[in-house]
Amino acid sequence: MPSTALPRTLGQLRTSVYTADRVSRSVKDELRDNLIVRLREIAPGGPKEGESLFPGIVGYDDTVVPQVVNALLSRHNFILLGLRGQAKSRILRSLTTLLDPFSPYVAGSELRDNPYAPLSKFSRDLVASLGDDTPIAWMTPVERYVEKLATPDVTVADLIGDVDPIKAARSGHELGSELTMHYGLLPRANRGIFAINEIPDLAGKIQVALFNIMQEGDVQIKGYPVRLELDVAIVFSANPEDYTARGKIVTPLKDRIGSEIRTHYPESLDEAISITEQEAWTERTYAPSNDTIQRIEIPHYIRQIVEQIAFVAREDKKVDKRSGVSQRLPISTMELVVSNAERRALIHGESVVVPRVGDIFAALPGITGKIELEYEGEMRGSDNVIRELIRSSVANIFDSYFADTNTQQIEQWFNLGGAVELNDKQPAAAVLAELQQIQGLFEKLTPLKITSKSQPEVAVSAAEFLLEGMTAHKRISRSEARKFTAGEKRKRNEEAANFAERKREQEREDAHNRTRRGFN
Repeated sequence: MPSTALPRTLGQLRTSVYTADRVSRSVKDELRDNLIVRLREIAPGGPKEGESLFPGIVGYDDTVVPQVVNALLSRHNFILLGLRGQAKSRILRSLTTLLDPFSPYVAGSELRDNPYAPLSKFSRDLVASLGDDTPIAWMTPVERYVEKLATPDVTVADLIGDVDPIKAARSGHELGSELTMHYGLLPRANRGIFAINEIPDLAGKIQVALFNIMQEGDVQIKGYPVRLELDVAIVFSANPEDYTARGKIVTPLKDRIGSEIRTHYPESLDEAISITEQEAWTERTYAPSNDTIQRIEIPHYIRQIVEQIAFVAREDKKVDKRSGVSQRLPISTMELVVSNAERRALIHGESVVVPRVGDIFAALPGITGKIELEYEGEMRGSDNVIRELIRSSVANIFDSYFADTNTQQIEQWFNLGGAVELNDKQPAAAVLAELQQIQGLFEKLTPLKITSKSQPEVAVSAAEFLLEGMTAHKRISRSEARKFTAGEKRKRNEEAANFAERKREQEREDAHNRTRRGFN
């Protein structure tokens, strides 16, 4: 039903499909009923077979989503426990997809009262005086979702409400009157979903007030008892570490939370890539007058390396596992990688933007702020730790493409004094001409589907990946200026040989001098 055709008075509402039974359902019953309909639609043979229950949530189909479904079917208040960047808030916001498209309430009511059973004195008085002419307003699912980030400075007034002496003075009501109340976020979420993020950060006494009003329906404000039989589905999120680091959930409140659901990071590289493709801003647009860049092409191995950084960091001893490594890390990194490649293409007037491994090293600002280091990591320095993480990621992905590739011919070219510098100062065509001097290099790029017809930007990116992988395995070396040369082991052998030769020369010279002194 379009919004313009919705009933506008209580009398019209009574004769519509929005009957008292339908409107008076609790929020949890409404979520349950709509969830059942949705599950049947997406089930095999249903009209929407194969669709996701919560669009945009990747990697939770067999773990978190079934537990959320069970909690909703059980009409539970529930909490999502997980480290940062595990889509907890997104899951909570997705619950609005299970609410009715439109829900009626008494127009002007702060508590969004059910027209058939008004809760506040304002609405009761209005219905009593106007009857069927009582004006009706409508809520959309988004308007029925209220979210609060818990912080230690949150008060009962913020969450529940407070007595408003100015309102009392203007209206002539006593301070204890319900009409002098200024309602907080929870009452204003009546007949909707109220989400509290990072619940352990909420002071204990505030948690008690929250528990009291959601369980008993009453609370005392400034010594005046206030009874509000609110109809709210309350959901929470928290970081497990917060239970001991910054606060805790008081026992009575925790006991009333029906389900405790654990979230997790992506379990596979493909899942992580799907999330980053969905979230990262890589589809860039340009003004009509800019006819230089035609498209952005991100090689799959670049996507894999970017995701692998987060996987490696989550296992690295120098990274604090308690704070986690957010999925926002690869998202921000990918955006910066594309931007660096975009900048290079704009400088050289290239039509295709193709990121390289070097662009990942240029994306350090997107990584440093998203990793908390242990003491050992702090001593080594965040930039050094992150460069090691990138090198490890490059090595891992390199092995998945070139594990069986013999690179001795390329190593020999560098060992004979060859060197090549890959940076943003030259266009891709010029860099490609330099790389073609390396014997056997492009013949080894078959796993990346590089041919003689590949565009220079694509071919250079693939060649740099191969050289970076060899660097990560210490077969060749690379300077901070991105100049590739012979491996450190080869250099050390040459230095040792030169040292031995110099030593022998010195010994021959000393022997000659001693001989000459003997004849004198």
